[in-house]
Amino acid sequence: MTIADTTGIAADLTSVFSHPDMTIDPPHEQVVFCRDADTGLRAIIAIHNTTLGPALGGTRFYPYAAEADALGDVLRLSRGMTFKSAAAGLDLGGGKAVIIGDPAVDKTPELLRAYGRFVDTLGGRYITAGDVGTTSEDMDLIGEGTAYVASKTVANGGCGDTAPMTALGVFSSLLAAAERVWGTADLSGRVVGVEGVGKVGTQLTALLLAAGATVLAADPYARARDAFAARFPQATIVDDVRCAPLDVYAPCAMGGTVSDALARETAAAIICGAANNQLVTPDVEHVLGARGVVWVPDYIANAGGVIQAFSEQQDWTATQLTAKVEALRERAGHVLETAASKSITAGDAARLIVAERLASAR
Repeated sequence: MTIADTTGIAADLTSVFSHPDMTIDPPHEQVVFCRDADTGLRAIIAIHNTTLGPALGGTRFYPYAAEADALGDVLRLSRGMTFKSAAAGLDLGGGKAVIIGDPAVDKTPELLRAYGRFVDTLGGRYITAGDVGTTSEDMDLIGEGTAYVASKTVANGGCGDTAPMTALGVFSSLLAAAERVWGTADLSGRVVGVEGVGKVGTQLTALLLAAGATVLAADPYARARDAFAARFPQATIVDDVRCAPLDVYAPCAMGGTVSDALARETAAAIICGAANNQLVTPDVEHVLGARGVVWVPDYIANAGGVIQAFSEQQDWTATQLTAKVEALRERAGHVLETAASKSITAGDAARLIVAERLASAR
């Protein structure tokens, strides 16, 4: 196996150091390129910041069209993890990893074990967990190569899939946004568009339906749509929820869906979902604000998963974990209140809170 391979992924190190996401303050501390010829593994681990503790973040297994896309994604995701953990009050830093490939084709036990050995070389500076394309069962295999892994199956001493807690955090944050916009957390009759019906989207849908909301859902994968329709016949599958008349838009798939055009055209009064890096650019939030659309910063709303992973180190009971995740309602409410009182965006309010915590820790 090879670390910081100078062929292929890392052929142009200058472009890595000058990458736009490497220059944002605070800058990334470490980026590791991993290759294992025997298993076909190509992975990137990005450690953004360890001021508050070891960098914890999931491993995404995804068929990126280009290696540059994988680098950009892992840099943005790892930075988001720093903000997520800091905003959630956790003693964790921010990190993330991506494995380049199609998990349905390229994922093998041998590849995951090899990846675990790479994680182990970092000596605990990075702790991995599940993400898009990886499962708790995958974490079990990765854990054969390293102790620095969270969210393994319960049978193997872990906390299991983080999707339920991630969805609960999104739902709790949505209640705070509803109170801000409508003066009540009652979602009865509200139309919510759930984009992406994977692990988190399905869990969020169950919570929304139980709360009396009407759910429209979209997903590009036929298998996911069919499974969703069978589980939730009361929900409606549409081609694109972003074009529908919504009260709430809940992006729960890949990031970068909240564009300038969507911000100018969406009928939704609230945007709150589980996807990371939802805004195409930070300026999009100003467009939303000008139209009165409330956006809950993604790293506030989707922090339930990292809270669950952190719980493994704290020996919290299931009741304590649930309470910590439900407390994201108060954290989201605080961010929205801070934004209103200071006449700034919710994103700026969240960044202010994170910056204060990081500065205090330093």
